[in-house]
Amino acid sequence: AHPPSMATVRLVSTAARFARTWSVSGTRASRTAMRRAPPATARAVALSSFNATVPTASAIPLSRRGLARRSVRVMATASGNDIDEGYRSPPPDVAQFVERPESPGISISPQRDKLLYTFRPPPYPFVSELARPELKLAGLRVDETQNSRSRMSGNTGMAIGPMPTSEAEIGVYETFKGIPEGATINYVSWATDGARIAFTVRFAGPTVSDADRAPPELWIADVKTLECRPLLPGRGLNTLFESYSWLDNNTIAACVVPANRPPRPAKSPTPRGPRVQTNASGVVAQARTYADLLKDAHDADLFEYFASSEFVVVDVETKEVAPFGNGEAKMHTRLDPSPDGEFAIVEELLRPFSYEIPCGRFPKRVRVVNRLGETVREVADLPLADEIPIVHNSCRAGPRGINWRPDKPAELYWTEAQDGGDPRVEASPRDVTYVADMHDANGPAAAGVARFETDLRYGGVSWGADGLGILYESWYKTRTIRAWVVDTHGRADRPRRLLYDRDYEDSYDEPGSPLSRRMPDGTYLLAQIEGPLPEDGWKKPKEPKGGAEKEKNGKDVTPRLRPEPASSWFTGATLVTEGDGASDAGDKPFLDLLNLDTGETRRLWECSGTNALERPGSIISDAHGAPITMETLKILLSRETPSENPQYYSLELGGAEKLAPRRISDFPHPHPSLVDPPKRIMRYKRADGVDLNATLYTPPGYDAERDGPLPTLMWAYPREFNSAEAAGQLRDSPNRFTSISPMSPLVWLARGYAILEGPSLPIIGDADKGVEPNDTYIEQLVAGARAAVDEAARLGVCDPKRVAVGGHSYGAFMASNLLAHAPELFACAVARSGAYNRTLTPFGFQSEERTLWEAKETYQAMSPFMHANVIKKPILLIHGEEDTNSGTNVIQSERFFAALKGNGADARLVLLPHESHSTRGLESVMHVLAETSDFLDAHLKAGGTPKAKL
Repeated sequence: AHPPSMATVRLVSTAARFARTWSVSGTRASRTAMRRAPPATARAVALSSFNATVPTASAIPLSRRGLARRSVRVMATASGNDIDEGYRSPPPDVAQFVERPESPGISISPQRDKLLYTFRPPPYPFVSELARPELKLAGLRVDETQNSRSRMSGNTGMAIGPMPTSEAEIGVYETFKGIPEGATINYVSWATDGARIAFTVRFAGPTVSDADRAPPELWIADVKTLECRPLLPGRGLNTLFESYSWLDNNTIAACVVPANRPPRPAKSPTPRGPRVQTNASGVVAQARTYADLLKDAHDADLFEYFASSEFVVVDVETKEVAPFGNGEAKMHTRLDPSPDGEFAIVEELLRPFSYEIPCGRFPKRVRVVNRLGETVREVADLPLADEIPIVHNSCRAGPRGINWRPDKPAELYWTEAQDGGDPRVEASPRDVTYVADMHDANGPAAAGVARFETDLRYGGVSWGADGLGILYESWYKTRTIRAWVVDTHGRADRPRRLLYDRDYEDSYDEPGSPLSRRMPDGTYLLAQIEGPLPEDGWKKPKEPKGGAEKEKNGKDVTPRLRPEPASSWFTGATLVTEGDGASDAGDKPFLDLLNLDTGETRRLWECSGTNALERPGSIISDAHGAPITMETLKILLSRETPSENPQYYSLELGGAEKLAPRRISDFPHPHPSLVDPPKRIMRYKRADGVDLNATLYTPPGYDAERDGPLPTLMWAYPREFNSAEAAGQLRDSPNRFTSISPMSPLVWLARGYAILEGPSLPIIGDADKGVEPNDTYIEQLVAGARAAVDEAARLGVCDPKRVAVGGHSYGAFMASNLLAHAPELFACAVARSGAYNRTLTPFGFQSEERTLWEAKETYQAMSPFMHANVIKKPILLIHGEEDTNSGTNVIQSERFFAALKGNGADARLVLLPHESHSTRGLESVMHVLAETSDFLDAHLKAGGTPKAKL
């Protein structure tokens, strides 16, 4: 749970974004910020000197940079032997992308007058950090020295500055005082009044010994004086599940490691006995192939030991500490205070555990406690959830989604499935949502009252003031999402009314999602426009698709409910909605006014779509609970172009004179030596008429007539759809910034390759007719790939004899399938962290709901492992040895390589020590780039190609 002052983006199940956070993170650093950032680390210096001396993708070990020499395990069919190679380094033109400047994270103060900067370390830690001991328990990986999740990232410093009102204030800030040198900062949050900032401090990194590592400590920063100090000296937090929560502006409830905790349980050298599992009752309990599960009783003891914590309350001003409740250590996973701070939701895990599912499905107790930590209401006592079906729209039986209403001081709400959590069971209603007011005259334990019912799966509520709400429900099989205008107070004279019923795959028909605004107590409610509204420019609501309409291919459209304007209950509410504005011309994000009573909309602002992509974010004119009016409305806006990385602006929509957006950031370009690679969005058709699109990049300075066709890398990820119409829609913008990370296929532009990025490879089914997408997976995959390559070749850019296909995860699965079933299209394949034998994921994968035994032919036909005997083109397999993804255990690549080798294929398997599903270690990232560079050069560039002119 996040502290109340941390506004997080809240998503309803399949509803679009409806509440925006004040935090703007994941951005690039301003030039001023980079100048004032902490001194470069030793690794940054090593990287700079390294790139100046290494000319090619050679086997020079990283020890040349002062880094410890380590090995990567490589298996190649050429020699038939396993090779323990040193980590290698790619050519400088590729290595440059590893050195992207790290920008600070930015969050806006509750009063919208300050920016908090949190400085980040280099994005790729040394493999030695990933190699640290970690416990694999119940689906988690635990760093026992910190009593936290392992492999945590963090920040290296904090600073604060004004919300810029002029160019001179952009990137101007002051650093906080008193933070220990070399500290790593996590869990940063504002107090509701913005006067203080809480955070945690710990020590980590390659130079920190185990003796100096400890659980993070809770600290506090004074925004006015910039002074920082510890709140619980010597008392570490247990952040395995929870960290801390603000109860009010002066009080924090912290989740701490139990006092006087004994040493962790020791494993007996002699087993207690055999490990036994049974299903004598014949229960159907299906589960995906989860990683890092408990293996035995000792694992269970370790999990309980590290998951157990105590709650304490600390006064920020006096530093007085008191137990929260009876101080008993439990496996706490959540403490979520009510908006008034008088109550809190507390969750804890219980035994018995399971060896087959992760801890998220373990037995769980949920209760409400008062300000003293005393239990005032038992909300749920949930048993082990090992029988949840694997099909979409399944959920846990019993109360779920237990939260506080943001519009009430302390009113609880939760939802209970009436179908037992199994969508295959017919039920009406399917879900019921209950409310219970902790300030009820009958006490906090008063019975819950049914407030909402849905016939589809409940997807959440956007809460507004004065009992206004928007209720969401959705259904996967028909790709349906519905939104209802509801009275959250449950008054009988205010019946719910349909706002829309639509296909959520249909991006062109997306109406936009309501924005939220911050309230003085730190909660977020629907943003309603107060005061005068524009009189002209209003449009009537669209007619829903359905009924007699048919798609282009003649397929019937799923019938939709028809919205009606208000007739008995008039809300008088006008909301602000934002949407992506997807269209055949590309995304044109927009802001609309929405009259909730009539359904009419008025376009307030729209991205022009000319030369730039602009996206609206959160409302920033809501400080101190100020009303949102047409005169005062301000929106945070991001703006980018193909060559200019995203910057943040304040979009001032009010006033008689339309003002240009005011810039508030100045982030440096992440890869200035490759600023604007030419790109074009290709539009073309599959052989069966399905519309497709892809983005084609070429190296800077490339001229098709002069340079001729290029070797091309196609990097893709197939997706399932329920209709051809939705599958053919464009979900991109030609004005999107071309961001190139080290693991992006775009790095190969610097080596002279053309890149065919993200070609649509839709796998289309028809739920109404019982046709599953994967029944024709291979045929549709090959048809989509062929159409993409043919179009790129038709444009004169792609040399059809020198095309590689690649992808990550499900994209790796795709790449190997294409090498098996379309060898005439591709010269070679690069497959990272993939799954290749679907019989090893027998209880579903990706969007496949059927088990192996229900769709045996489909599972086998889709498995490249079963077709290893026909793969004759070279393939490079790369996989992290510690992959935690449920469907891509490293055994997938090992077995696939063995099958390829056994059939004489040209294959190379690279196993990266200590890496998980995505590659994080610096040495690993460099080695992957080196391996891929050599592989592509060997198999695609036989004729030679001019490199990019940088």
